[in-house]
Amino acid sequence: MKIGVLLSGCGVSDGAEIHESVFALLAIAESQAEAVCIGVNKNQHHVVNHLTGAEENESRNMLIEAARIARGKISNIDDLNVAELDALVIPGGFGSAKNLTDWALNGPGGTIIPEIKRLILSLLKSGKPIAALCVSPVVIAKAVQGSDLKPELTLGTDQAPSEFDIAGFAAGLESTGSRAVMKANDEIQIDRSLRIVSAPCYMMKTDLVTLRKNISDAVRAIVDLHRESLHEKQNNLAQ
Repeated sequence: MKIGVLLSGCGVSDGAEIHESVFALLAIAESQAEAVCIGVNKNQHHVVNHLTGAEENESRNMLIEAARIARGKISNIDDLNVAELDALVIPGGFGSAKNLTDWALNGPGGTIIPEIKRLILSLLKSGKPIAALCVSPVVIAKAVQGSDLKPELTLGTDQAPSEFDIAGFAAGLESTGSRAVMKANDEIQIDRSLRIVSAPCYMMKTDLVTLRKNISDAVRAIVDLHRESLHEKQNNLAQ
C-alpha cells in the first residue's frame, strides 16, 4: 500500500508541522505501508522566524523546504502519478492555510492551489481514503467546495482548551458546504461515505504522546478504509 504525505513546507508557522509530519510517516511505516512524500514547486506565502515569530524578508520554496522532512526523497506534485497512490495524509501546520490554500488570509472564501484541488478530487472520486490532520480539513473543504461532495470534518472542539477559534473554523467549514463535527484531541472523525478521516492534533492543547496516538489512529483508519474498499471490489467481482 502506498500512502502519499502532502507537505506544505517545513515548520508550523509557515509550512508543514514537523511533529505531525514525522508521526504520520512513523504511523505509515508501523502499518507496513510505503510513504510517498509530495511537495509543491511553488514559493510559500512567507517565511517566519520560528524563534521570534517575526516574518523574515526572504522567500522559500515549498518543495525544497518539504524535502528537509522527507530527507530529500520527495515527489513534485506535477510529476506525481496519482493512480499509484492508495491513500493520502495531509499533515497540519499553517502551510495548509497559507500555502496550499489562503484560508488564513482570506477565510473560507479564499483560494486553493489548482494542483492540490485536482489531487484531492481525483483520490475522492476513485474512492481512495484521505486523512487530514490539524488544520488541513480546510484544504479538503476548499477542494470539494462547489461540488456535490459534502464531507464531515473535524478541526477539534470548542468544549476543550485550544489556542484557536474552533467555533470560527467550524463555521467556516460549514460555509463551504462541509459539515463540522466537534472532536477532542484523543478522537478522530471518520466520514465513511467519502472515506475521509480527520484528527484535531495541534488544533487542540495536547502533548506528544496524545498527538502521536491521534495521528496513529487516523492513519490506521485510512488503512482500514482501503482494505474495506478492496474487499468490496472483490465481492463485486465475485457476484
